[in-house]
Amino acid sequence: MPPPLARINAIATAVPPHVLGQDEVALRAGSVFLGPNFERMRGVYSHAEIATRHSCVPIDWYLDDHGFQERNRLYVDSAVDLLEAAASAALDGAGLAAEQIDGIVVVSTTGIATPSLDALLVERMHLRRDIQRLPIFGLGCAGGVLGLSRTAVLARANPGEHWLFLVVELCGLTFRAADQSKSNLIATALFGDGAGACVLGTEGDGPAVAAGAEHTFPDSLDVMGWDVVDDGLKVMFSRDIPAIVRKEIGTLTRAFLDRSGLGLGDIDDFVCHPGGAKVLDALEDVFEMQRGGLVRSRDVLRRFGNMSAATVLFVLKESLAAGGRGRRLLTTLGPGFTAGFLLLEDA
Repeated sequence: MPPPLARINAIATAVPPHVLGQDEVALRAGSVFLGPNFERMRGVYSHAEIATRHSCVPIDWYLDDHGFQERNRLYVDSAVDLLEAAASAALDGAGLAAEQIDGIVVVSTTGIATPSLDALLVERMHLRRDIQRLPIFGLGCAGGVLGLSRTAVLARANPGEHWLFLVVELCGLTFRAADQSKSNLIATALFGDGAGACVLGTEGDGPAVAAGAEHTFPDSLDVMGWDVVDDGLKVMFSRDIPAIVRKEIGTLTRAFLDRSGLGLGDIDDFVCHPGGAKVLDALEDVFEMQRGGLVRSRDVLRRFGNMSAATVLFVLKESLAAGGRGRRLLTTLGPGFTAGFLLLEDA
Protein backbone atom coordinates (compact mmCIF):
# COMPACT_ATOMS: atom_id res chain seq x y z
CA MET A 1 0.00 0.00 0.00
CA PRO A 2 1.52 3.37 -1.01
CA PRO A 3 2.13 5.98 1.71
CA PRO A 4 -0.59 8.63 2.13
CA LEU A 5 -0.26 11.82 0.12
CA ALA A 6 1.10 14.99 1.66
CA ARG A 7 -1.55 17.61 2.41
CA ILE A 8 -1.44 21.36 2.87
CA ASN A 9 -2.74 21.89 6.41
CA ALA A 10 -2.33 25.68 6.45
CA ILE A 11 -1.06 28.53 4.28
CA ALA A 12 -0.05 32.11 5.12
CA THR A 13 1.65 35.09 3.48
CA ALA A 14 3.50 38.17 4.69
CA VAL A 15 4.63 41.46 3.15
CA PRO A 16 7.00 44.20 4.36
CA PRO A 17 5.62 47.56 5.57
CA HIS A 18 6.43 49.96 2.75
CA VAL A 19 3.77 50.23 0.03
CA LEU A 20 4.88 51.49 -3.39
CA GLY A 21 2.19 52.93 -5.64
CA GLN A 22 2.87 52.35 -9.32
CA ASP A 23 2.25 55.98 -10.26
CA GLU A 24 4.83 57.17 -7.74
CA VAL A 25 7.31 54.53 -8.87
CA ALA A 26 6.95 55.72 -12.48
CA LEU A 27 7.48 59.33 -11.39
CA ARG A 28 10.58 58.52 -9.36
CA ALA A 29 11.97 56.30 -12.12
CA GLY A 30 11.90 59.28 -14.44
CA SER A 31 14.47 60.99 -12.23
CA VAL A 32 16.76 57.94 -12.32
CA PHE A 33 16.49 56.76 -15.93
CA LEU A 34 17.30 59.98 -17.73
CA GLY A 35 17.16 60.37 -21.48
CA PRO A 36 15.10 59.32 -24.51
CA ASN A 37 15.31 55.59 -23.74
CA PHE A 38 13.18 56.03 -20.63
CA GLU A 39 10.61 58.10 -22.49
CA ARG A 40 10.23 55.30 -25.02
CA MET A 41 9.78 52.79 -22.21
CA ARG A 42 7.57 54.85 -19.86
CA GLY A 43 4.52 52.82 -20.85
CA VAL A 44 5.82 49.70 -19.07
CA TYR A 45 4.45 51.04 -15.79
CA SER A 46 0.86 51.19 -16.98
CA HIS A 47 1.12 48.09 -19.17
CA ALA A 48 2.32 46.05 -16.17
CA GLU A 49 -1.23 46.15 -14.75
CA ILE A 50 0.15 46.64 -11.24
CA ALA A 51 -1.29 49.16 -8.77
CA THR A 52 0.78 48.57 -5.65
CA ARG A 53 3.75 46.57 -4.40
CA HIS A 54 5.43 46.11 -1.03
CA SER A 55 9.05 46.84 -0.21
CA CYS A 56 11.35 46.23 2.75
CA VAL A 57 12.85 49.70 2.21
CA PRO A 58 11.19 53.08 1.52
CA ILE A 59 11.06 54.35 -2.03
CA ASP A 60 13.78 56.97 -1.47
CA TRP A 61 16.28 54.13 -0.86
CA TYR A 62 16.08 53.18 -4.53
CA LEU A 63 17.27 56.58 -5.73
CA ASP A 64 20.83 56.09 -4.46
CA ASP A 65 23.64 53.65 -5.18
CA HIS A 66 24.16 50.77 -2.75
CA GLY A 67 26.84 48.13 -2.54
CA PHE A 68 26.31 44.39 -2.36
CA GLN A 69 27.24 44.31 1.34
CA GLU A 70 24.49 46.74 2.31
CA ARG A 71 21.94 45.06 0.05
CA ASN A 72 22.66 41.63 1.45
CA ARG A 73 22.52 42.82 5.05
CA LEU A 74 19.07 44.24 4.37
CA TYR A 75 18.12 41.01 2.63
CA VAL A 76 19.05 38.78 5.57
CA ASP A 77 17.44 40.98 8.22
CA SER A 78 14.21 41.54 6.28
CA ALA A 79 13.96 37.96 5.02
CA VAL A 80 14.10 36.49 8.52
CA ASP A 81 11.46 38.97 9.74
CA LEU A 82 9.09 38.06 6.91
CA LEU A 83 9.72 34.33 7.26
CA GLU A 84 8.94 34.49 10.96
CA ALA A 85 5.70 36.35 10.29
CA ALA A 86 4.55 33.93 7.59
CA ALA A 87 5.65 30.83 9.51
CA SER A 88 3.94 31.94 12.73
CA ALA A 89 0.68 32.60 10.90
CA ALA A 90 0.83 29.22 9.15
CA LEU A 91 1.52 27.41 12.43
CA ASP A 92 -1.43 29.18 14.02
CA GLY A 93 -3.60 28.13 11.08
CA ALA A 94 -2.53 24.51 11.48
CA GLY A 95 -2.96 24.58 15.25
CA LEU A 96 0.67 23.62 15.80
CA ALA A 97 3.43 24.86 18.06
CA ALA A 98 6.92 25.53 16.70
CA GLU A 99 8.35 22.49 18.48
CA GLN A 100 5.97 20.22 16.57
CA ILE A 101 7.69 20.95 13.22
CA ASP A 102 9.92 18.07 12.11
CA GLY A 103 11.37 19.57 8.93
CA ILE A 104 11.76 22.94 7.24
CA VAL A 105 12.38 23.84 3.58
CA VAL A 106 13.26 27.45 2.71
CA VAL A 107 13.38 28.79 -0.85
CA SER A 108 14.96 32.14 -1.76
CA THR A 109 17.06 33.51 -4.62
CA THR A 110 17.36 37.26 -4.00
CA GLY A 111 20.24 37.22 -1.53
CA ILE A 112 22.87 35.10 0.17
CA ALA A 113 22.83 33.79 3.74
CA THR A 114 25.34 31.43 5.34
CA PRO A 115 24.28 30.21 7.89
CA SER A 116 21.19 29.81 5.74
CA LEU A 117 17.82 31.44 6.40
CA ASP A 118 16.38 28.24 7.86
CA ALA A 119 19.19 28.09 10.45
CA LEU A 120 18.57 31.72 11.39
CA LEU A 121 14.88 30.93 11.74
CA VAL A 122 15.62 27.99 14.05
CA GLU A 123 17.21 30.48 16.45
CA ARG A 124 14.54 33.14 16.01
CA MET A 125 11.54 30.81 16.47
CA HIS A 126 13.14 28.28 18.85
CA LEU A 127 12.50 25.36 16.51
CA ARG A 128 13.66 21.91 17.60
CA ARG A 129 17.38 21.16 17.59
CA ASP A 130 16.82 17.93 15.66
CA ILE A 131 14.75 19.59 12.93
CA GLN A 132 15.64 18.58 9.36
CA ARG A 133 16.67 21.62 7.29
CA LEU A 134 16.76 22.11 3.52
CA PRO A 135 17.68 25.52 2.05
CA ILE A 136 17.07 25.87 -1.71
CA PHE A 137 18.73 28.62 -3.78
CA GLY A 138 18.57 29.47 -7.47
CA LEU A 139 15.06 28.45 -8.55
CA GLY A 140 13.91 32.05 -8.98
CA CYS A 141 10.24 32.42 -9.86
CA ALA A 142 9.88 28.63 -10.12
CA GLY A 143 10.76 28.18 -6.45
CA GLY A 144 7.21 28.43 -5.12
CA VAL A 145 5.90 25.46 -7.09
CA LEU A 146 9.08 23.38 -7.15
CA GLY A 147 9.83 24.02 -3.48
CA LEU A 148 6.31 23.03 -2.49
CA SER A 149 6.71 19.87 -4.56
CA ARG A 150 10.01 19.00 -2.85
CA THR A 151 8.47 19.55 0.58
CA ALA A 152 5.51 17.31 -0.29
CA VAL A 153 7.91 14.51 -1.26
CA LEU A 154 9.68 14.82 2.10
CA ALA A 155 6.43 14.92 4.06
CA ARG A 156 5.08 11.88 2.23
CA ALA A 157 8.29 9.98 2.90
CA ASN A 158 7.87 10.67 6.63
CA PRO A 159 4.22 9.91 7.48
CA GLY A 160 2.93 11.64 10.58
CA GLU A 161 5.57 14.38 10.54
CA HIS A 162 4.88 18.10 10.09
CA TRP A 163 6.91 19.99 7.49
CA LEU A 164 7.13 23.73 7.05
CA PHE A 165 7.65 25.12 3.56
CA LEU A 166 8.78 28.74 3.41
CA VAL A 167 9.66 31.09 0.58
CA VAL A 168 10.82 34.70 0.70
CA GLU A 169 11.96 37.01 -2.07
CA LEU A 170 13.12 40.63 -1.76
CA CYS A 171 13.30 41.49 -5.43
CA GLY A 172 13.36 45.23 -4.84
CA LEU A 173 16.79 45.07 -3.23
CA THR A 174 18.27 43.97 -6.56
CA PHE A 175 17.40 47.28 -8.27
CA ARG A 176 20.54 49.15 -9.23
CA ALA A 177 20.14 52.87 -9.95
CA ALA A 178 23.26 52.98 -12.13
CA ASP A 179 21.97 50.24 -14.46
CA GLN A 180 20.22 51.89 -17.41
CA SER A 181 19.42 48.60 -19.16
CA LYS A 182 15.95 47.76 -20.44
CA SER A 183 15.71 44.72 -18.15
CA ASN A 184 16.45 46.81 -15.07
CA LEU A 185 13.89 49.41 -16.08
CA ILE A 186 11.22 46.74 -16.60
CA ALA A 187 12.11 45.25 -13.21
CA THR A 188 11.23 48.57 -11.54
CA ALA A 189 7.73 48.23 -13.00
CA LEU A 190 7.25 44.60 -12.04
CA PHE A 191 8.93 43.26 -8.91
CA GLY A 192 7.91 43.41 -5.25
CA ASP A 193 8.80 41.79 -1.92
CA GLY A 194 6.91 39.09 -0.02
CA ALA A 195 6.95 35.74 1.74
CA GLY A 196 4.75 32.68 2.02
CA ALA A 197 4.45 29.61 4.23
CA CYS A 198 2.70 26.23 4.09
CA VAL A 199 2.42 23.49 6.71
CA LEU A 200 2.37 20.03 5.16
CA GLY A 201 1.80 16.56 6.56
CA THR A 202 0.10 13.27 5.74
CA GLU A 203 -2.72 13.89 8.20
CA GLY A 204 -5.65 16.30 8.08
CA ASP A 205 -8.16 17.10 5.35
CA GLY A 206 -6.35 19.84 3.42
CA PRO A 207 -5.73 19.62 -0.33
CA ALA A 208 -3.42 16.75 -1.25
CA VAL A 209 -0.36 17.12 -3.46
CA ALA A 210 -1.31 14.52 -6.06
CA ALA A 211 1.49 15.01 -8.60
CA GLY A 212 4.32 17.30 -9.59
CA ALA A 213 6.62 17.74 -12.57
CA GLU A 214 9.13 20.07 -14.16
CA HIS A 215 10.72 20.60 -17.55
CA THR A 216 14.02 22.36 -18.20
CA PHE A 217 14.30 23.65 -21.76
CA PRO A 218 17.47 23.10 -23.78
CA ASP A 219 19.73 26.03 -24.69
CA SER A 220 17.75 28.39 -22.45
CA LEU A 221 20.14 29.42 -19.67
CA ASP A 222 20.00 33.06 -20.78
CA VAL A 223 16.20 33.37 -20.62
CA MET A 224 16.02 34.31 -16.93
CA GLY A 225 18.35 34.73 -13.98
CA TRP A 226 20.91 36.97 -12.30
CA ASP A 227 24.33 38.25 -13.33
CA VAL A 228 26.45 38.84 -10.22
CA VAL A 229 28.09 42.28 -10.46
CA ASP A 230 30.04 44.43 -8.02
CA ASP A 231 27.00 46.25 -6.63
CA GLY A 232 24.57 43.33 -6.50
CA LEU A 233 22.44 41.05 -8.63
CA LYS A 234 21.71 42.24 -12.15
CA VAL A 235 18.36 41.04 -13.46
CA MET A 236 18.31 39.01 -16.66
CA PHE A 237 15.16 38.00 -18.50
CA SER A 238 14.17 37.59 -22.11
CA ARG A 239 11.36 39.30 -23.98
CA ASP A 240 10.63 35.89 -25.54
CA ILE A 241 9.03 34.39 -22.41
CA PRO A 242 5.39 34.94 -23.53
CA ALA A 243 6.24 33.37 -26.89
CA ILE A 244 7.80 30.36 -25.15
CA VAL A 245 4.63 29.98 -23.09
CA ARG A 246 2.44 29.96 -26.19
CA LYS A 247 4.69 27.54 -28.03
CA GLU A 248 5.59 25.06 -25.27
CA ILE A 249 3.47 25.22 -22.14
CA GLY A 250 0.26 23.81 -23.61
CA THR A 251 1.95 20.59 -24.70
CA LEU A 252 3.81 20.22 -21.40
CA THR A 253 0.69 20.87 -19.33
CA ARG A 254 -1.40 18.36 -21.24
CA ALA A 255 1.32 15.73 -20.94
CA PHE A 256 1.56 16.33 -17.18
CA LEU A 257 -2.20 16.01 -16.70
CA ASP A 258 -2.43 13.02 -19.00
CA ARG A 259 -0.14 11.05 -16.68
CA SER A 260 -2.88 11.42 -14.04
CA GLY A 261 -5.61 10.56 -16.53
CA LEU A 262 -6.80 14.18 -16.66
CA GLY A 263 -7.27 16.97 -19.16
CA LEU A 264 -7.62 20.75 -18.94
CA GLY A 265 -11.36 20.36 -18.50
CA ASP A 266 -10.80 18.45 -15.26
CA ILE A 267 -9.10 21.41 -13.57
CA ASP A 268 -11.35 23.51 -11.34
CA ASP A 269 -8.89 26.33 -10.67
CA PHE A 270 -5.67 27.40 -12.38
CA VAL A 271 -3.20 28.76 -9.82
CA CYS A 272 -0.58 30.38 -12.04
CA HIS A 273 2.46 32.36 -11.01
CA PRO A 274 1.79 35.86 -12.41
CA GLY A 275 5.16 36.57 -13.99
CA GLY A 276 3.66 39.56 -15.78
CA ALA A 277 0.57 40.67 -17.65
CA LYS A 278 1.82 39.38 -21.02
CA VAL A 279 2.69 36.01 -19.51
CA LEU A 280 -0.82 35.76 -18.08
CA ASP A 281 -2.26 36.64 -21.49
CA ALA A 282 -0.25 33.77 -22.99
CA LEU A 283 -1.31 31.33 -20.26
CA GLU A 284 -4.96 32.20 -20.78
CA ASP A 285 -4.56 31.44 -24.47
CA VAL A 286 -2.83 28.15 -23.71
CA PHE A 287 -5.52 27.12 -21.21
CA GLU A 288 -8.28 28.14 -23.63
CA MET A 289 -9.65 30.90 -21.38
CA GLN A 290 -11.19 34.24 -22.14
CA ARG A 291 -8.91 37.20 -21.54
CA GLY A 292 -8.88 37.95 -17.82
CA GLY A 293 -9.84 34.38 -16.91
CA LEU A 294 -6.93 33.98 -14.50
CA VAL A 295 -8.74 36.27 -12.07
CA ARG A 296 -6.80 35.46 -8.91
CA SER A 297 -3.39 35.59 -10.59
CA ARG A 298 -4.21 38.97 -12.07
CA ASP A 299 -5.54 40.29 -8.76
CA VAL A 300 -2.38 39.24 -6.90
CA LEU A 301 -0.25 40.83 -9.64
CA ARG A 302 -2.25 44.06 -9.37
CA ARG A 303 -1.94 44.29 -5.56
CA PHE A 304 1.53 42.85 -4.95
CA GLY A 305 3.44 42.73 -8.25
CA ASN A 306 5.74 39.84 -9.10
CA MET A 307 7.35 38.63 -5.86
CA SER A 308 9.25 35.89 -7.68
CA ALA A 309 8.86 32.48 -5.99
CA ALA A 310 6.55 33.76 -3.25
CA THR A 311 3.84 34.99 -5.62
CA VAL A 312 2.19 31.67 -6.42
CA LEU A 313 1.54 31.08 -2.71
CA PHE A 314 -0.39 34.35 -2.61
CA VAL A 315 -2.51 33.08 -5.51
CA LEU A 316 -2.96 29.68 -3.84
CA LYS A 317 -4.01 31.33 -0.58
CA GLU A 318 -6.69 33.27 -2.45
CA SER A 319 -7.84 30.11 -4.22
CA LEU A 320 -8.18 28.16 -0.97
CA ALA A 321 -9.89 31.09 0.79
CA ALA A 322 -12.52 31.19 -1.98
CA GLY A 323 -13.74 27.85 -0.66
CA GLY A 324 -14.15 25.97 -3.91
CA ARG A 325 -13.26 22.30 -3.95
CA GLY A 326 -11.82 20.13 -6.68
CA ARG A 327 -8.54 20.08 -8.54
CA ARG A 328 -6.07 22.94 -8.69
CA LEU A 329 -3.19 23.20 -11.15
CA LEU A 330 -0.19 25.26 -10.08
CA THR A 331 2.19 26.46 -12.80
CA THR A 332 5.32 28.57 -12.87
CA LEU A 333 8.39 29.45 -14.93
CA GLY A 334 11.89 30.15 -13.65
CA PRO A 335 15.61 30.16 -14.39
CA GLY A 336 16.99 27.11 -16.07
CA PHE A 337 14.78 27.86 -18.08
CA THR A 338 12.28 25.65 -16.25
CA ALA A 339 8.53 25.12 -16.12
CA GLY A 340 7.03 23.70 -12.93
CA PHE A 341 3.66 22.00 -12.39
CA LEU A 342 1.80 20.80 -9.29
CA LEU A 343 -1.60 19.14 -9.00
CA LEU A 344 -3.67 19.57 -5.83
CA GLU A 345 -6.77 17.49 -5.13
CA ASP A 346 -9.28 17.86 -2.31
CA ALA A 347 -10.10 14.88 -0.14
